[in-house]
Amino acid sequence: MIGLLTFGGVSLTSCSDEPASEYFYTFNGEMMSDYLKNRPQYSSFAKIVERANLMDMLSTYGHYTCFVPSDTAVQTYLAKRGLTSLDQLTDADCDTIAKTHIISNMYNTMDMTQDRLQTSNMLGRYLATSSSEVDGHPVIRIEDHAFIYYELQNDSVENGIVQPVNMVIEKSNSYVTDVLKTNERISIFYNALKATGVFKDMEDTPEFDPEWDAKSQPRYYYRSHTWNEVAWVPDTKKYGFTLFIEPDSVYRAKFQEYGISTGNGDLRALYDLACKIYDEVYPEDVNAPGHSFENLTDSVNPLRRFMQYHVLNRYVPGTSDLTALVMHVGAINEAFGFDGKLANPCDWYQTLLPHTMVKIDQLTMDKDENGNDCRGADADKVNERFVNRRYAAPEYTYRGALIDSSVETEPVHDALNGHYFYVDDLVVFSKEVREVVHNQRIRMDFSAIFPEVMTNDMRLKGNPLVDDNASTPDESATPKNGRNFYFPLGYLDGVTFNSNCYLVMRRPHCNFWSWQGDEWNLFGDYDMTFRIPPVPYSGEWQLRLGFCSIETRGVMQVYFDGVPQGIPLDMTKFLNSELYMGDRYVIDEDLGDYNKKSVEEKAEEQKLLKNLGAYRAGRSTYHFDTGGGKHYFLGNERTYRRILCQSYIDANTDHYVRFRVASDGKQGNNNEFMLDYFEMVPKSVYSVDGEGAMEDDL
Repeated sequence: MIGLLTFGGVSLTSCSDEPASEYFYTFNGEMMSDYLKNRPQYSSFAKIVERANLMDMLSTYGHYTCFVPSDTAVQTYLAKRGLTSLDQLTDADCDTIAKTHIISNMYNTMDMTQDRLQTSNMLGRYLATSSSEVDGHPVIRIEDHAFIYYELQNDSVENGIVQPVNMVIEKSNSYVTDVLKTNERISIFYNALKATGVFKDMEDTPEFDPEWDAKSQPRYYYRSHTWNEVAWVPDTKKYGFTLFIEPDSVYRAKFQEYGISTGNGDLRALYDLACKIYDEVYPEDVNAPGHSFENLTDSVNPLRRFMQYHVLNRYVPGTSDLTALVMHVGAINEAFGFDGKLANPCDWYQTLLPHTMVKIDQLTMDKDENGNDCRGADADKVNERFVNRRYAAPEYTYRGALIDSSVETEPVHDALNGHYFYVDDLVVFSKEVREVVHNQRIRMDFSAIFPEVMTNDMRLKGNPLVDDNASTPDESATPKNGRNFYFPLGYLDGVTFNSNCYLVMRRPHCNFWSWQGDEWNLFGDYDMTFRIPPVPYSGEWQLRLGFCSIETRGVMQVYFDGVPQGIPLDMTKFLNSELYMGDRYVIDEDLGDYNKKSVEEKAEEQKLLKNLGAYRAGRSTYHFDTGGGKHYFLGNERTYRRILCQSYIDANTDHYVRFRVASDGKQGNNNEFMLDYFEMVPKSVYSVDGEGAMEDDL
């Protein structure tokens, strides 16, 4: 059972090696169904579970967490709804209540370290968690209004963990546009969202694709390196949004700071504020008819642009999901694949403002390599997330907006198709953000590029510490270690490919030479094109692909906007092959010898590789073993970055990269080609000159 508990926690967050004594619990030999039936104080919830036809499920072996409200809590819930008896609940009510409280994974309270549980409940919704104190004892709150009883927490049964709670847990069944209107703290934002038409754009987006039928799609069997695996199509095809919202108090402070009058109302004041910011970014539109206050829904209107930039085209249910999942394995206590002492974990996401992205940083670095402070006045915000932060003290600082991770009972923040966060400063695509804050190397894991992956709950899912049987694919409908997915044509927006192509996303494995554990593979006689993420400004950019070379992989020709780029990329060639550095390359996975090199030596090697169209992997990237040992990508001959192209990119239009198979026949594992992460690098970063000068190796 201890092994099962460890398995349940590892795929989500961590379990400490030596938990505090109050977290220990004993086994009583019961199944979860017995637990509910044998305790009269939970008879009401037991009846609800029976009517939901879930009691048989809880009588079988599995891995469940059940938040169990007492009879008193159920009666309070009924009274709140104006009911006097359980019989007045419909079967649909019982189904919703029961499935809200049951999760198909095991959580003790020590696993509840982030702002939500990492596995959704049986309705596909995530339960928010936070720490609190009740009667002098530390407790975990669920959705803020309910808490787990300290004396009863972590009660174990044979097939899971029972967590008795003081209230019936409720989740909103409204859409995100509906929950916004109930929050009086954000009335300025809400009114502007409606006035600019962005609200309607969100309302008109369906929650899911009604034609998507996962059950009718076959499984795909493939071989990646030495692993025989199976992939499923995604279970759902949902659409969603995430919003960063300044409360009214922030706007009123900004009106004063910018000297903006509110005499004509808050909406006009916010329009005037948007003009001050976006007229510098889009000067060509200042005299356009759509720029005026009378045309707030026009595509060039500064207030519409202001509002669009606050909305992501994906559903992110908690702050912990805005950057890579935090892992707790051995001495590792940081985002998956990021050395948090060398670089803040960072992700980039597109917004509803065309051709723009926001940058999300998790603040982990204390000092940079030159000893400069990296936190400033935010020293107490360690592990918090910021929007558009860049801190290069003492030369330059841009704090960005702190994302509030707290959970409120009312108003709710999480809806069926979206989630919103408070921020403490303006979220804007200003001239400074475009030209300075975003003027850096943009590195994106492929699982973060496509919003469908996050909205449909596929990013970093599964147990990365456990491998599947390499010789026999797991064909169970719900593999215990997590699933691999493949994406039919039309599922991912901006992606097209031919009928001979399979695009597979492999679940994360800590021991794979894949950044953040997962990877994407192309199979077959593929010819795939995808729309690249937007660059912040027009100019010369270098596009790179990060991957791991293996003998069983193939060869690909790359195109940028339809034009072939250089020689084909051969994924069977390592950095110590004659194509690159030969025996001059030294394998150094712990970076001990590499870190001893002088800047001049590192720069000389980087220039050599750059001339050959390649870069080592970033020094801050690594994979780890089950004991918590780190293995850095920079020191491995198979993990590197290849330059795909170097070209002028217009920031105001869409651009496409095409991958076409160039292997001779069915090379390796059906021409297997790996997509791990993607980089867009401005000339200001990659074009370094002078003796000892080099692009940073992070």
